[in-house]
Amino acid sequence: MGIKEWVVPQDKAFFDLFDEMARTVVAAADLLVDFVENFEDVKEKCRKVKELEHQGDDISHQIYEQLNRTFITPLEPEEISRLASALDDILDYIDGTAQQMYSYGITETDNAMIELAKLIQLSVVEIEKAVVGIRSLKDPALIEERCIEVNRLENIADGVLAHAIMDLFKTKDAITIIKLKDIYENLEMATDKCEDVANVLSDIAIRHT
Repeated sequence: MGIKEWVVPQDKAFFDLFDEMARTVVAAADLLVDFVENFEDVKEKCRKVKELEHQGDDISHQIYEQLNRTFITPLEPEEISRLASALDDILDYIDGTAQQMYSYGITETDNAMIELAKLIQLSVVEIEKAVVGIRSLKDPALIEERCIEVNRLENIADGVLAHAIMDLFKTKDAITIIKLKDIYENLEMATDKCEDVANVLSDIAIRHT
């Protein structure tokens, strides 16, 4: 234990909140996969995704409140803020895409949507493992491995998006092209946000070991 930790005990509540936030993101990604694989009861499923997005907002608010009243934090305040914001961004894109599909009146999903949703799901599972790891930072290599995997999955998502858009522009319906292109791009953007989280976690692992 360092002198700072001995003099002023650090507040570990942040780690509990980050664990809860990561679980919420995983739940939203799981629901997204079910949403695109079983495209029925769309309105109700959108409502459930929105509930998780609101839950994430509440957790983010608690993190910032905790940050404002804690003198000594277990991570740098900037790191805590960046991680909370990045995790919340994933939820925003999952929710935003689900609401978009409903409001656009999409009647069926396709392989590209399913592939991208599953890549988001795989990414957030890795993120959850890495988030758990920052509590003790006993195994920074494990955190880095999880982050590298998220980066790999994001690269795959780039390829899925590129092929989906190429196929889309072979069709003739301009309105459908606009709608589906938006949806594909927002699903891929969710994987970008996963990569942002991975970058924050990687920075934390490097700085604190």
